[in-house]
Amino acid sequence: MRLSEMDVMCKTRTVLTLMGGVLNVAVSFVVFCFLDLVDLVLCFVYTVLDFCIESEWKKPGCGGGAGKIIVSEGGEKESEVVCLSSSRLQLEEISDTLYSRPSFVTEISKLTINELKKLKFDADFVRSNDKIKKGTVRSTITINSTIVKMLQGRMIGQHLYPITRWSDCDCHFCNSWTYSTKGTLYVKAASPNDKAKEDVLFIHGFVSSSAFWTETLFPNFSSKAKSTYRFLAVDLLGFARSPKPNDSLYTLREHVEMIEKSVLEAYNVESFHIVAHSLGCILALAIAVKHPGSVKSLTLLAPPYYQVPKGEPATQYVMRRVAPQRVWPPMSFCASVGGRYKHIARTVSLVLCKNHQLWDFLFQLITRNKMRTYLLEGFIRHSHIASWHTLHNIIFGTAGKLDRYLDVVRDRLNCDVNVLHGKDDKVIPLECSYNVKRRIPRARVKVVENKDHITIVVGRQREFAEELEEIWEKSTRI
Repeated sequence: MRLSEMDVMCKTRTVLTLMGGVLNVAVSFVVFCFLDLVDLVLCFVYTVLDFCIESEWKKPGCGGGAGKIIVSEGGEKESEVVCLSSSRLQLEEISDTLYSRPSFVTEISKLTINELKKLKFDADFVRSNDKIKKGTVRSTITINSTIVKMLQGRMIGQHLYPITRWSDCDCHFCNSWTYSTKGTLYVKAASPNDKAKEDVLFIHGFVSSSAFWTETLFPNFSSKAKSTYRFLAVDLLGFARSPKPNDSLYTLREHVEMIEKSVLEAYNVESFHIVAHSLGCILALAIAVKHPGSVKSLTLLAPPYYQVPKGEPATQYVMRRVAPQRVWPPMSFCASVGGRYKHIARTVSLVLCKNHQLWDFLFQLITRNKMRTYLLEGFIRHSHIASWHTLHNIIFGTAGKLDRYLDVVRDRLNCDVNVLHGKDDKVIPLECSYNVKRRIPRARVKVVENKDHITIVVGRQREFAEELEEIWEKSTRI
């Protein structure tokens, strides 16, 4: 009888799980179809608002960053995206997820539009083919007319639009960098009175800041560590106190070069340890690959390394994993909205980031100023362009590069590699850390019980500080 009851319970649980999965898919379909329509409407709303407020017409549905031009070469070459920097035209490595995020409504719309254009395209193709055969058409570079306006603006010293956009915050905190001529990232340095023997670079994760380290770990390091190491915590490009340029695409190269310029060069760092969290792990690997002889140890917390199946487009696969378009669990829903809907995400940023001073005041009022707000500061003090492009170009866009980076760390670097992951992490699955271990067999993986994506550090800062000191001391002995 007892076995029979257990069988019934197992079957009931299986049925309920199946029904829950079906319900989740059905509700998700309805919700995300609605969000597709909302994002489409917001696209045109923001296009009109940008034109009215900034006096610059932007094509609806564009990637969102300034300075992007589609350049196509006649012949069989595919179009490429070019970025106009302040000094030169340069090819950018950008994620295709910025422009290709398949959804039900958009796929139907695309199919309809393509069918309508097909007849016209066929006629145009026949005419152009005849011209090529007659030798009247040569292979040429066709550049969107926007480039002319952009070049004119640069030549006469004008900006594409004001330093801050109308939907971004313009307070002194967010734009303190504009009053400096350095043009570098904000770096919080903590060093001993005399010259430090070793340097440690701390890189925060997505929508965070250097305070993630300075408010937790820095006060908890031992006196010996404080007298031995120089701690360098950086605010990434576009976040917290660092510059938030609107003409940046926030690519991996831009992030890495700014860290090199602001930390490694500015502080004369020759060899160093790296501690990175989440998105920062990707930047840490890129820096390690670029400076293989300088990295003494590599500590990665919740690295977002997804193994992409053969034949799958890497960027699209990772986007589906991170933003699966499901309403449950809640973290998947938030990630899906934030990663797939540019204009909805911009609306959220408009409410939260532009009004962060109000939220700071309310939070302090509610808590009677008893709680530190450094996590809130990192979460809401950035620009939409920075967060949107960083998410796509770093998390999604580097999916096809991480295998190579990890192979270089395995084969060319002699440094210790330590990976820590909270067992209850709902943002980055635990499998990502084990994937790193498979790629770098010498890497040590530690799973921390009852900790998630944030509490892997916050709440256990003293313990983690001790672990880091042990890692650094061991690396120094080697």
